[in-house]
Amino acid sequence: MANNWNIPDWLEKEVRERDKSCVYCGVEFTPANISKKSAASWEHIINDAKIITRENIALCCCGCNASKSQKQLSVWLQSKYCKERGICADTVAPIIKQAIESGL
Repeated sequence: MANNWNIPDWLEKEVRERDKSCVYCGVEFTPANISKKSAASWEHIINDAKIITRENIALCCCGCNASKSQKQLSVWLQSKYCKERGICADTVAPIIKQAIESGL
């Protein structure tokens, strides 16, 4: 996965070490040639590519990233996609829980 988001190397390394599976649905990442849907993709928790911090950059599967798109986190968590997959504020990764607690 190429880094086209101006994420510094040190932050990319830190996020890759922290996020070993999707921060939303928990699926283990697969190489894109095995399954594009469960391949890792960069996620801006707040949809602003200028906010490049460890609190806003995460790795999620392409399926969740495509579903969330530009939606606000709190809105997306109420979506049919999340409900069908059991994705909610209680099941997401700690980094996402922090974002929810800070009112995103």
